[in-house]
Amino acid sequence: MFGFTHIKFDSMTYVLHFKNGKIAREGRGLSFFYFAPNSSIVAIPLGSNDLPFIFNENTNDYQTVKIQGQISYKVTDPKALSNTLDFTVDGEGVYKKNDIEKLNQRIINLAQTATSSFVHNLSLKEAIRSAKQIEDHILKGLIDSESIKSMGIEILGANILAVQTTPEMARALETETREKLQQQADEAIYERRNFAVEQERKIKESELNTEIAVEEKQKQIEEKRMETEVQQEENNRILREMKIAADISVENQRKKLIEQKTENDRKEAETQGYILETSLKPYKEIDWKVLTALSGRQDARNNIALAFRELAENAGKIGNLNISPDLLDSILKK
Repeated sequence: MFGFTHIKFDSMTYVLHFKNGKIAREGRGLSFFYFAPNSSIVAIPLGSNDLPFIFNENTNDYQTVKIQGQISYKVTDPKALSNTLDFTVDGEGVYKKNDIEKLNQRIINLAQTATSSFVHNLSLKEAIRSAKQIEDHILKGLIDSESIKSMGIEILGANILAVQTTPEMARALETETREKLQQQADEAIYERRNFAVEQERKIKESELNTEIAVEEKQKQIEEKRMETEVQQEENNRILREMKIAADISVENQRKKLIEQKTENDRKEAETQGYILETSLKPYKEIDWKVLTALSGRQDARNNIALAFRELAENAGKIGNLNISPDLLDSILKK
């Protein structure tokens, strides 16, 4: 009525009421009457916004990748944003211009610039595996951007949802990956078999080393036994030599004893002979008949024996001699 209008905003909208080119009132969630002919209302949303994007970029090996993600941001300085873009609303609270789309496009352009500078230095395979790195580059590029700072925008985050290549190239990579996986599987089988063979070789080598150690130990035992036997034989030889030496010593002592005894017996015999010879020397020149008479044995048989002796001594002088058997028998019986 008469140019006066009432307008109301929610709490997530920052309102600037310009009257005759000057700010008459400002704040969040305002509700007021204003005179439309000399007033201009600017309404800037303060809530956070999620801005989706899809970029098509080329890698350094001339392959196309599609990068899909979103950027979260919010307005922290409404006045700075109002100085850059037009957020003026009419009496119904509808924006006269769609500068919110212009803001979103500027943010997307900055994000794509940061993405391109990074992806162009990567190969296709590296780019597909670099979602986190792309995320970091987008976030850093937006935070460091002077345009973002001048518009009073705060970047809350950047998320990469997918990094994809063309279907043909994806199939080619799948084939290559499948072949590599198959090759790795074959290599794993080969390594497993080779490992089994190596383990078998180690087991055989261990068994052979064990056998060699056992044989070596047996050899040492045999050598020790032979050394023991040799030492035993040496000890036996020494004992035999000692026994022989003892026997020789005993025999030598016995020989000396026998020689000494023989010498003593000889001397004793010589002494006895000398005594006998000395004792008989007086009778050596005496006639035996005298000696017989001196013996004191003058029986009949002795006399007959003496008679026969004299007959024997004078046998050449006797012509015939008759001795009867009765005589001899009587002599012998007596």
